[in-house]
Amino acid sequence: MIDLYTFKTPNGRKISIALEELGLPYTVKSVDISKGEQFKPEFLAINPNNKIPAIVDHAAPGGRPLALFESGAILLYLAEKTGALMPSDPRGKAEVTQWLMFQMGGVGPMIGQLHHFSLAAPAKLPYAIERYQKEAKRILGVLDRQLGSRDYLATTYSIADIATYPWLMAGRNFFPELFQDLHSIPQYLHRVGSRPAVQRGMQVP
Repeated sequence: MIDLYTFKTPNGRKISIALEELGLPYTVKSVDISKGEQFKPEFLAINPNNKIPAIVDHAAPGGRPLALFESGAILLYLAEKTGALMPSDPRGKAEVTQWLMFQMGGVGPMIGQLHHFSLAAPAKLPYAIERYQKEAKRILGVLDRQLGSRDYLATTYSIADIATYPWLMAGRNFFPELFQDLHSIPQYLHRVGSRPAVQRGMQVP
Protein backbone atom coordinates (compact mmCIF):
# COMPACT_ATOMS: atom_id res chain seq x y z
CA MET A 1 0.00 0.00 0.00
CA ILE A 2 2.75 2.47 0.97
CA ASP A 3 6.30 2.76 -0.34
CA LEU A 4 8.62 4.21 2.30
CA TYR A 5 11.80 5.84 1.05
CA THR A 6 14.10 6.03 4.04
CA PHE A 7 17.52 5.57 5.58
CA LYS A 8 18.92 4.96 9.08
CA THR A 9 18.43 8.49 10.43
CA PRO A 10 16.11 9.85 13.13
CA ASN A 11 13.89 11.52 10.54
CA GLY A 12 13.59 8.31 8.56
CA ARG A 13 12.74 6.26 11.62
CA LYS A 14 9.89 8.54 12.58
CA ILE A 15 7.90 7.18 9.65
CA SER A 16 8.79 3.52 10.04
CA ILE A 17 7.74 3.73 13.70
CA ALA A 18 4.45 5.38 12.74
CA LEU A 19 3.72 2.77 10.07
CA GLU A 20 4.46 -0.02 12.55
CA GLU A 21 2.26 1.57 15.21
CA LEU A 22 -0.59 2.00 12.74
CA GLY A 23 -0.25 -1.49 11.29
CA LEU A 24 -0.19 -0.18 7.74
CA PRO A 25 1.42 -2.41 5.11
CA TYR A 26 4.50 -0.81 3.58
CA THR A 27 7.50 -1.59 1.45
CA VAL A 28 10.91 -0.22 2.39
CA LYS A 29 12.88 1.54 -0.33
CA SER A 30 16.31 2.25 1.11
CA VAL A 31 17.87 5.52 -0.09
CA ASP A 32 21.54 5.48 0.90
CA ILE A 33 22.26 9.16 1.51
CA SER A 34 25.92 8.35 2.20
CA LYS A 35 26.21 7.36 -1.46
CA GLY A 36 24.16 10.24 -2.86
CA GLU A 37 21.19 8.11 -3.85
CA GLN A 38 18.87 10.94 -2.78
CA PHE A 39 19.96 12.85 -5.89
CA LYS A 40 18.87 10.17 -8.36
CA PRO A 41 16.18 11.38 -10.79
CA GLU A 42 13.73 8.68 -9.75
CA PHE A 43 13.87 9.85 -6.13
CA LEU A 44 13.75 13.54 -7.04
CA ALA A 45 10.51 12.80 -8.87
CA ILE A 46 9.07 11.86 -5.46
CA ASN A 47 10.86 14.45 -3.34
CA PRO A 48 12.27 17.48 -5.15
CA ASN A 49 14.01 18.47 -1.90
CA ASN A 50 16.27 15.37 -2.11
CA LYS A 51 15.80 14.41 1.55
CA ILE A 52 14.50 11.31 3.26
CA PRO A 53 11.93 10.25 4.30
CA ALA A 54 9.29 10.26 1.62
CA ILE A 55 6.32 8.03 0.95
CA VAL A 56 4.12 7.06 -1.94
CA ASP A 57 0.67 5.99 -0.77
CA HIS A 58 -0.90 3.82 -3.47
CA ALA A 59 -4.20 3.78 -1.57
CA ALA A 60 -4.54 7.52 -1.01
CA PRO A 61 -7.89 9.30 -0.91
CA GLY A 62 -9.14 10.03 -4.40
CA GLY A 63 -7.88 6.79 -5.87
CA ARG A 64 -4.56 8.13 -7.17
CA PRO A 65 -1.10 7.52 -5.64
CA LEU A 66 0.10 10.33 -3.40
CA ALA A 67 3.80 11.20 -3.08
CA LEU A 68 4.61 13.07 0.12
CA PHE A 69 7.81 14.37 1.71
CA GLU A 70 8.76 16.13 4.99
CA SER A 71 8.51 13.85 8.03
CA GLY A 72 6.10 16.08 9.94
CA ALA A 73 3.74 16.31 6.98
CA ILE A 74 3.86 12.54 6.54
CA LEU A 75 3.07 11.95 10.22
CA LEU A 76 0.10 14.32 10.07
CA TYR A 77 -1.14 12.65 6.90
CA LEU A 78 -0.89 9.14 8.33
CA ALA A 79 -2.64 10.19 11.55
CA GLU A 80 -5.48 11.80 9.63
CA LYS A 81 -5.72 8.89 7.19
CA THR A 82 -6.13 6.33 9.99
CA GLY A 83 -7.74 8.40 12.72
CA ALA A 84 -5.04 7.26 15.17
CA LEU A 85 -2.08 8.75 17.06
CA MET A 86 -3.82 12.13 17.06
CA PRO A 87 -6.80 13.21 19.20
CA SER A 88 -9.98 14.05 17.34
CA ASP A 89 -10.96 17.03 19.51
CA PRO A 90 -9.52 20.45 18.57
CA ARG A 91 -7.82 21.01 21.93
CA GLY A 92 -6.08 17.63 21.93
CA LYS A 93 -5.11 18.01 18.28
CA ALA A 94 -3.60 21.43 18.95
CA GLU A 95 -1.59 20.08 21.88
CA VAL A 96 -0.10 17.27 19.80
CA THR A 97 0.59 19.61 16.89
CA GLN A 98 2.51 22.09 19.03
CA TRP A 99 4.87 19.38 20.32
CA LEU A 100 5.27 17.98 16.83
CA MET A 101 6.26 21.45 15.62
CA PHE A 102 8.61 21.80 18.61
CA GLN A 103 10.40 18.69 17.42
CA MET A 104 10.46 19.80 13.80
CA GLY A 105 11.73 23.30 14.54
CA GLY A 106 13.81 22.69 17.66
CA VAL A 107 14.75 19.20 18.80
CA GLY A 108 15.83 17.84 15.42
CA PRO A 109 17.57 20.89 13.97
CA MET A 110 19.49 21.75 17.14
CA ILE A 111 20.73 18.22 17.87
CA GLY A 112 21.45 17.82 14.16
CA GLN A 113 23.52 20.99 13.98
CA LEU A 114 25.36 20.07 17.17
CA HIS A 115 26.22 16.71 15.62
CA HIS A 116 27.44 18.37 12.44
CA PHE A 117 29.65 21.00 14.02
CA SER A 118 30.98 18.72 16.77
CA LEU A 119 31.58 15.53 14.82
CA ALA A 120 31.27 16.04 11.06
CA ALA A 121 32.54 19.51 10.20
CA PRO A 122 36.04 19.55 8.64
CA ALA A 123 37.04 22.43 10.93
CA LYS A 124 36.00 22.78 14.57
CA LEU A 125 34.29 26.12 15.20
CA PRO A 126 34.04 26.69 18.97
CA TYR A 127 31.35 29.36 18.62
CA ALA A 128 29.06 27.08 16.59
CA ILE A 129 29.62 24.10 18.88
CA GLU A 130 28.89 26.16 22.00
CA ARG A 131 25.82 27.75 20.42
CA TYR A 132 24.18 24.47 19.46
CA GLN A 133 25.27 22.71 22.63
CA LYS A 134 23.57 25.38 24.76
CA GLU A 135 20.43 25.36 22.65
CA ALA A 136 20.23 21.56 22.62
CA LYS A 137 20.56 21.53 26.40
CA ARG A 138 17.87 24.20 26.77
CA ILE A 139 15.49 22.24 24.54
CA LEU A 140 16.15 19.04 26.48
CA GLY A 141 15.28 20.96 29.64
CA VAL A 142 11.93 22.01 28.14
CA LEU A 143 11.13 18.39 27.31
CA ASP A 144 12.28 17.14 30.70
CA ARG A 145 10.02 19.57 32.52
CA GLN A 146 7.06 18.73 30.28
CA LEU A 147 7.53 15.03 30.99
CA GLY A 148 7.87 15.57 34.72
CA SER A 149 4.12 15.29 35.26
CA ARG A 150 3.00 13.08 32.36
CA ASP A 151 3.96 9.93 30.50
CA TYR A 152 3.93 11.48 27.02
CA LEU A 153 4.43 14.93 25.52
CA ALA A 154 0.71 15.46 25.04
CA THR A 155 -2.17 13.85 26.92
CA THR A 156 -1.75 10.50 25.16
CA TYR A 157 0.89 8.76 23.06
CA SER A 158 0.91 10.43 19.67
CA ILE A 159 2.84 11.37 16.55
CA ALA A 160 4.61 14.01 18.67
CA ASP A 161 6.28 11.22 20.66
CA ILE A 162 7.04 9.27 17.51
CA ALA A 163 8.77 12.32 16.03
CA THR A 164 10.75 13.11 19.17
CA TYR A 165 11.90 9.67 20.33
CA PRO A 166 14.42 8.89 17.52
CA TRP A 167 16.07 12.29 17.92
CA LEU A 168 16.41 11.91 21.69
CA MET A 169 17.95 8.48 21.19
CA ALA A 170 20.43 9.88 18.68
CA GLY A 171 21.24 12.76 21.00
CA ARG A 172 21.84 10.46 23.94
CA ASN A 173 24.06 8.18 21.88
CA PHE A 174 26.27 10.99 20.59
CA PHE A 175 26.11 13.46 23.50
CA PRO A 176 25.42 11.54 26.71
CA GLU A 177 26.76 14.41 28.80
CA LEU A 178 23.72 16.51 27.88
CA PHE A 179 21.43 13.93 29.47
CA GLN A 180 23.22 13.51 32.80
CA ASP A 181 21.10 15.94 34.82
CA LEU A 182 17.77 15.05 33.27
CA HIS A 183 15.19 13.24 35.40
CA SER A 184 12.16 12.53 33.21
CA ILE A 185 13.61 11.95 29.74
CA PRO A 186 15.43 8.69 30.65
CA GLN A 187 12.16 7.19 31.92
CA TYR A 188 10.36 8.49 28.85
CA LEU A 189 12.89 6.87 26.52
CA HIS A 190 12.45 3.56 28.30
CA ARG A 191 8.66 3.89 28.20
CA VAL A 192 8.47 4.67 24.49
CA GLY A 193 11.34 2.37 23.57
CA SER A 194 9.59 -0.59 25.20
CA ARG A 195 6.78 -0.46 22.66
CA PRO A 196 7.16 -3.36 20.15
CA ALA A 197 6.21 -1.15 17.21
CA VAL A 198 8.89 1.37 18.17
CA GLN A 199 11.48 -1.39 18.42
CA ARG A 200 10.55 -2.67 14.96
CA GLY A 201 10.48 0.79 13.44
CA MET A 202 13.91 1.65 14.81
CA GLN A 203 15.38 -1.28 12.87
CA VAL A 204 14.22 0.07 9.48
CA PRO A 205 15.94 -0.08 7.07
